[in-house]
Amino acid sequence: MGAMISFRSGEETYEGYLAKADGGGPGVVVIQEWWGLVPHIKEVADRFAAAGFNALAPDIYRGKSTTEPEEAGTLMMALRVPEAADILLAAIDALLAEPTTKGDRVGVVGFCMGGQLALFAATLSANVGACANFYGIHPHVDPDLSGLQGPVLGVFASNDPMTTPAVVSDLDARLTALGKAHEFVTYPDCDHAFFNDHRPTVYNPAAAQDAWERTLRLFRENLG
Repeated sequence: MGAMISFRSGEETYEGYLAKADGGGPGVVVIQEWWGLVPHIKEVADRFAAAGFNALAPDIYRGKSTTEPEEAGTLMMALRVPEAADILLAAIDALLAEPTTKGDRVGVVGFCMGGQLALFAATLSANVGACANFYGIHPHVDPDLSGLQGPVLGVFASNDPMTTPAVVSDLDARLTALGKAHEFVTYPDCDHAFFNDHRPTVYNPAAAQDAWERTLRLFRENLG
């Protein structure tokens, strides 16, 4: 359904996977897990397009991807946060500049590393109207939550050794203290990455479907 495109920020050119809804629709930036811009993330963008959104998944690793956990961890830890911020902001601008994108604000959604980057992007740009953070984690990405301009949906798993209940509770408390609108959902008997249907050992269809419906509702209610 989609295709790779190029978009610019100053002298830099970046790439991403753009899937457009028939007749256009509100924009959603889809942010990768630590694996890179792999087929699963492109399929998520396609699902958003089928649901009526223009979805752009930027290539945060700039051409690198893997199926090996050790290499994925290395790529994640090597992430240059300022460069990632530039890519995310450029992707937001590119999506808003797409002629068939409707509205003046986009949604951001990300998974694992991408969940934390989605929250980060939502603090960097007033053009983000809503954020869906699926079990976000990255030790070097610490968003300034005071910059949030829209509501946050937090999607978490009860059996997650990375985005632990303590991490979730701390984020909830920080958002509450700042008066930021948010809804957190923790799915029982689920593991980290339960939304990823390319990983049968952790994929939970019922929880993934419920989280998907909540995400669509978030964006439909806040992006026009």
